[in-house]
Amino acid sequence: VQLVESGGGLVQAGGSLRLSCAASGETVRTYARGWFRQAPGKEREFVAAIAWFGTTARYADSVKGRFTISKDNAKVTMYLEMNSPKPEDTAVYYCGASGGGENMYDTAEGYTDWGQGTQVTVSS
Repeated sequence: VQLVESGGGLVQAGGSLRLSCAASGETVRTYARGWFRQAPGKEREFVAAIAWFGTTARYADSVKGRFTISKDNAKVTMYLEMNSPKPEDTAVYYCGASGGGENMYDTAEGYTDWGQGTQVTVSS
């Protein structure tokens, strides 16, 4: 499956931004999807994940209550609504497709397909 992220950019702290992740290719793969981020000099870290069937989701503690993950199955697209972002949220954001069906892994090793990433910069 090919994944393409979009929606990144510069946002002020306390503002909002919505990222999108569109899938193509093996669109019949109904696998869980996840958002990760990677800041310079740091490892890729889990942000949120969502099951493809239903609305079950999980979040990293650092974004819980501020970010919301959602999806549109008909469009095979996943979203990340970033509300009240902080400068420490600055990173390249990647979407991934789970390698374990509906398992919403919180480690990058659990995902087999990745997008190219979209830069999010939060100014103070």
